[in-house]
Amino acid sequence: MATLLLQLYGPMQSWGTTSRYDERDTQLEPSKSGVIGLVCAALGRERESPVDDLAALRMGVRVDREGIVMRDYQTATGVAIASSGKADAGRTIVSPRYFLADAVFLVGLEGQHSLLDQIDQALRRPRWPLALGRKSFVPSKPVHLPGALLALPLVQALAVWPDLVDDTPADMSKRGVVEDASEGSVRMDQPIAAFAQRQFGPRFVKPVFFRPGGKHAPEQAAA
Repeated sequence: MATLLLQLYGPMQSWGTTSRYDERDTQLEPSKSGVIGLVCAALGRERESPVDDLAALRMGVRVDREGIVMRDYQTATGVAIASSGKADAGRTIVSPRYFLADAVFLVGLEGQHSLLDQIDQALRRPRWPLALGRKSFVPSKPVHLPGALLALPLVQALAVWPDLVDDTPADMSKRGVVEDASEGSVRMDQPIAAFAQRQFGPRFVKPVFFRPGGKHAPEQAAA
């Protein structure tokens, strides 16, 4: 197994997993569906294309800078009425949408080296524009990290990679979450079909603390 590391660095990011209808949420870390969607954009995969190979990758996140949860509002006019299915030209709705400001994440994808190498090459020269959860939320630094395809397991790769930000105290530990096969908190962001079908299933994630000097340990409450 190998691990490919990605840099998600931008002024605004949004990683919703439970959004329905008017209100759009965001998790405090990147969602797997969002990261796989970003990878699909880099590869040039259509929304109707299968994603089974990408969904099988194990994902982990190291939080290098916590984002500040913010909320904005968007309006839509001429919204369809559920009972009739017809648009009401005079009807306007307000849609609260949450996002993270100034967050920085190191994301790891663990799997077969050959597939990760394809993704690494695609991130170097993306076929389509990349976004951090929403099309308008563009990265302020490249997602691709040179030399970040490592012959290491997921958690070790996340632990040894240098900090992505310069303002982190040298003695400060970082939190993260890693995917687990059988236990942990449930996230409803596992792609189970092509993105055009908008079907997502559950996966488990467990918290991890990354200690200074490349050490890491599971959160005591989850041990």
